[in-house]
This record gives sequence, structure tokens and C-alpha cells, in this order.
Amino acid sequence: MSKKIKTIYPFTNEILKEYNSFSDEEIQNALRNSEESFVVWKDESVDIRVNFLEKLGEVLEDQKQEMATLITKEMGKPIQESIAEIEKCIWLIDFYHQNAEDFIADDLIDTEAQESFISYDPLGCILAIMPWNYPFWQVMRFAVPTLTAGNTALLKHANNVTGCALAIEKLFLDAGYPKGCFQTLLATHEQIETVIEDDIVKAVSLTGSEKAGKSIAEIAGRNLKKTVLELGGNNACIILEDADLDTYIDTIVKARMQNAGQSCIAAKRFIVVEGIYEKFIEKFKNTVESLQSGNPLEKETEIATMAREDLVETVMKQIEGSVEKGANILTGNKKDGNFFAPTILTDVKPEMPVFDEEVFGPVAAVCKVKNEKEAYELASKSRFGLGTMLFTEDIDAARMQISQIADGAFFINEMVKSDPRLPFGGTKASGYGRELSKEGMMEFVNKKTVYIK
Repeated sequence: MSKKIKTIYPFTNEILKEYNSFSDEEIQNALRNSEESFVVWKDESVDIRVNFLEKLGEVLEDQKQEMATLITKEMGKPIQESIAEIEKCIWLIDFYHQNAEDFIADDLIDTEAQESFISYDPLGCILAIMPWNYPFWQVMRFAVPTLTAGNTALLKHANNVTGCALAIEKLFLDAGYPKGCFQTLLATHEQIETVIEDDIVKAVSLTGSEKAGKSIAEIAGRNLKKTVLELGGNNACIILEDADLDTYIDTIVKARMQNAGQSCIAAKRFIVVEGIYEKFIEKFKNTVESLQSGNPLEKETEIATMAREDLVETVMKQIEGSVEKGANILTGNKKDGNFFAPTILTDVKPEMPVFDEEVFGPVAAVCKVKNEKEAYELASKSRFGLGTMLFTEDIDAARMQISQIADGAFFINEMVKSDPRLPFGGTKASGYGRELSKEGMMEFVNKKTVYIK
């Protein structure tokens, strides 16, 4: 008997739609379809695969408002942010349309051979396990380079964005991609374990929690399957004494509160040098409190509900545990259904949940430090390694810290964000492998050495 999947509008808790999860037979059919499609798709010339991207971008542009509304209805994001997410996907598609042929062209290498080069061949069927917080962007940044390299793809999306998952599959079909090239699986966790173990699947890409990453990596490792893991983050935002708060305070607030704080790369720990601390707190608090909350379908709304009630409860427990250890609530910490008011905690220290853990909600943990040296030391005191951001006017001094930051990204006077032109990924408990740019396209290809004498 199939499991029922319900999607729910977080703002009203109304049930949007109910779906049946796939039977084991349907899962096997999808695997076979992916394998059969790969046999044909891999032999298409690169320029033909690239040409599909142009149509994909056009289809997504035509359906932008519809797809953005679907995002907002399923996970509660303000409609303006949902539109921006779709527009970013269109940018991604255009980027690979312009650059994919160069990325996977043979690399000629001069040796004693008559001819020697690296051929970048697709691996086969790649499984993607994706989260709900950016339901289109997370999938498209995997799928576009992976398919264009000649692979086929299977998607296991988060259940609460099942409508988005099926809409993405339809987008690829509407753009003319061969049937079986990209398929959505409405599967249980137990079924996904079987899918990973199947010989048809050659590799797995996961964006999700650290716990999920360990589980998927263990299964894949037993079966000698490659994985790319983009896991949780606990990004530090360092505010040095010379930071230009008048220019950057909106960026700093957005770095935490965008998507109601439900982002792996959000700034979560604000480490502020004492010389600028009072000025920062005043501006930060005023800007956070000025955020317009309300109906996510209204374009004026800047911060809306969280995606599910259990996520709100988790954030509240993390705050409660931190207050018990000495943190103070400066503003926020109020719940109304699935809405959680933007919250600032001060006097935060290591070993508090809001410092040590990933807090997936609109909660800023502020730490005061004596000087720059202490700021960098505290920023690095984390199991995670997704990104660090720094606000300062001394760019030359900031450059000297690049090698000292062990994260996958270091952004100076800007929030950490993903960009199709730049590789994206983390270190330590934030995972391994890279998405986007050329590096993302290289994750699921066989770098084959060819030697002709």
C-alpha cells in the first residue's frame, strides 16, 4: 500500500494536495527508464544537449509567476523571494548555455604520444536528494550541469514540496528533453536506500542535514558510489571596528533573515568587535524590527512563516537552551502559528545551542569580542565549514585572512551566496564536493585519459 504525501500551505495550514508515493514497481520502472534514456542521451553531441538549455530557459520564463506561486504555497517563502529564486534558475540555465561546451571540451595534454587528452564522459544515472528551502534552485543547480554533461537524473525531493518536484520534471519535458532524462521519484526513505544500492545509479548528490549526509554517504560508500554532499552551516559574520554599517546593515540583516532564516549559508553567528558593538546592536535591532511580516503572497511581505510547525518548535528549543546558559533575548522570540518573529540573542558563547548548532530559522546569535584576533578565533570555532563573511574597510588586511578561513567560501563586505559562475560547497561537517561553475559540472563525469601513439 502506497504512502500518502500531503503538501500544506504554511501560512494557513490548508492542505494543498495529496499524492501517492511510488510503488516498488514504479521505482524500478523509473530506474530502467533512466538507464535506457542514458544510452541515447550520452551519445548526443554536446552542442545538441546545450541547445536544450535555451528552450528550458524560455519555458521557465513563461511559467515564472506560476512556479514562484507554487514555491510560496508549498513552503511559505515571500512571493518576491520566490520570483527571485526562479529568476536565479534562469540565470543558471543561461550560464551553462553559454559555457558548458567549453567546460567539457577535451583537454589536450602535450606528451610523447601522437595525441593525448582528457575526455569528460558522463557517468550515467545520478540520484539527487534535495531539500525544501530553495525547492527550484537546489534542484536546478544540480540538474542543469549534470544533464548537460550527458547524465540522466532522478530526483527525490522533500515531501512538503512535492508539487515543485513534479513541476520541475514537467519543465524538462516541456523543454523537449527525452522522456526518462529527468524523473521525480515520490519515494520513501527505505525505497531511496534501495535506489542508491541499485547498479543503475552511479552517484548521489545530497543537499540536506548533516545527519542525512552521514546516512547517505554510508549507504553510497558500501556500494562504492561517489557522493557530493552540501550539508548544514553555521556561518560566522564578523563585524570589525571599521565596518561601514551605514552601507552594509541591510545586507547583514538579509544575510540572516532571508527565507525566514531557513538557509544553510545564512549568517548565524554575528561576531562583533566591542569598539563597534553598541552601534551595531542599535542598527541591527532597528533594521530587524522594521522587516515587514505578513501574507507571503503579498509582494510587500519581507518575512513570512517558516515551512513547518516542527521547525518552529526546534528553533524555540535551541533558544530556550541558550537562554538557560546565559544568552539574552534582545527582540523577537514570539510564535504565531508557523510564524516566528525575527529574533536577536546577545551574550552568546560557545556551548550554547545557537552557537554550536545550525539554527534553521530567523534567529541571530550575537557575540561580543575584544579585538580582531579574538573575532577570527571565535569564527573558526565551529564544526561546520560552509562560509564566513567579514565586514571591514581594510581589504588588504582581510586578504591576509583568506588562508586562515577553513570554510568553502569567504565573502568580504557581502553575504555568502551561491552564484552560477563560482563553485559552491563546504568543508568539515558542511560536506564535500562542489556545485556550480565548471567544478560543479566536473563532479559527475569520468575524467578519462586518452593516449594515442
